[in-house]
Amino acid sequence: MPRYEDTWTSLAEYPTAKWFRDAKFGIYTHWGPYSVPAFGANGSWYTHHMYNVYGDGGAQHRHHCKTYGGPEKFGYKDFIPMFTAEKFDPEEWAEIFHKSGARFAGPVAEHHDGFSMWDSKLTKWNAAAMGPKRDVVGELERAIRGRGMRFITTFHHAMNWWFFPTWNEKYDCSNPEYKGLYSRPHPERERRDEEFLDIWLGKLKEVVERYRPDLVWFDGGLGDIKESYRREFLAYYYNKSLEWDREVVVTYKHHMGQHQLPPNVAVLDLELGKLNEMAEHVWLTDSSIDAGSGWSHVKNLGFKSVERLVHNLVDRVSKNGYLLLNVGPRADGTIPLGAREALEGMGRWLEVNGDAIYDTTPWLVSGEGPTKATGGGMFSEANEPRLNAQDIRFTTKGRAIYAVCMGRPGDEFTSKQLNRLYPDEIDSIDMLGGEKGLEWRRDDDEGLTITVPEKMPCEHAVTFRVNLTR
Repeated sequence: MPRYEDTWTSLAEYPTAKWFRDAKFGIYTHWGPYSVPAFGANGSWYTHHMYNVYGDGGAQHRHHCKTYGGPEKFGYKDFIPMFTAEKFDPEEWAEIFHKSGARFAGPVAEHHDGFSMWDSKLTKWNAAAMGPKRDVVGELERAIRGRGMRFITTFHHAMNWWFFPTWNEKYDCSNPEYKGLYSRPHPERERRDEEFLDIWLGKLKEVVERYRPDLVWFDGGLGDIKESYRREFLAYYYNKSLEWDREVVVTYKHHMGQHQLPPNVAVLDLELGKLNEMAEHVWLTDSSIDAGSGWSHVKNLGFKSVERLVHNLVDRVSKNGYLLLNVGPRADGTIPLGAREALEGMGRWLEVNGDAIYDTTPWLVSGEGPTKATGGGMFSEANEPRLNAQDIRFTTKGRAIYAVCMGRPGDEFTSKQLNRLYPDEIDSIDMLGGEKGLEWRRDDDEGLTITVPEKMPCEHAVTFRVNLTR
């Protein structure tokens, strides 16, 4: 009898994987036929907006009409032959991700568009049979694992049911011939049928069987899948992990005010979001390396600064959270220079300061400083204030407490929260990547003050390691 039954009570017994709690930082890639037009505020949703499904297509619909003659003449399926990925090099991708300091990585296995990025036996609409004519998931799995990283796959296909206007007869998506891509033609408000649900589950099981991902990440729409199907997949995947003798992770979103899985059976993910306070449970935020919310590659969008990416990572880790960062390659398979430079910058910072991130846990408090966060939760990243050298974030590991100064400190660095320590508890204080045995003093009113060395070992943030005596 399987250890985990398909009940929430049984599934709640599955532990959060230690490798995930230690890894902190990962990368995934939005890459598919939607990368061809590379247009609009949210490139991966061009697929939906080109049809102006609910009258919300806006600039992407207008662009499609002007550039391709409109969705009546040029449907989404017609982008697939243009998605040739002639420069796709999985080894190069994996090397870029590895050098960024990410500890886990992998592709969007299937987005809302219904196009599978693996060599599927369940659908002909897949990257091995069309477009690139390559098993993208399989090639990345080998390259990523080959660098000692954990391999992940993300699934967005629960939303495929309503992503295209299959009820509108003037579009190709209403043609039953293409139901494997667009889903079966159905009335606008009809609920998902058993055929759709079986394919949803079948694709998940196929990827798990073939590629054994360490993490399966779910986008929104999961709450619209029958509960019995959700329970069946989790029980199947968790029991598979026992066969493999390897811990796995499932993530879910809190969407439209509702948890899509019970909070004790998987890890909560906050899209473009954060928590303002330390949480007792581990959590994840998925964000994108681009400067807006393009997700897939969008021309001329720009990229976040290394400082912002580093600060986002540190802030989340201090609050028991982790970062999953999206990178959107071009349709030809190349990763844009701006994205590569940002990842290289993160890698340089983590090479110096990784000891304060990897394998750590939150300390007694997450941080201190004058900059106060507001909002919080899903889609709150845009309102996140810029941190500065007066803001500090804490983590701990073994007999060390790490105080990360979110900027370049002056001649002295003072923390009131470190005053929680008795003087005889402090053995020494170092700067990661810099001088050891720094001078310090403690004042009941002012706090613990450290003399800062003149030379800084890195940009964006520096870390003081307080070594404890016991």
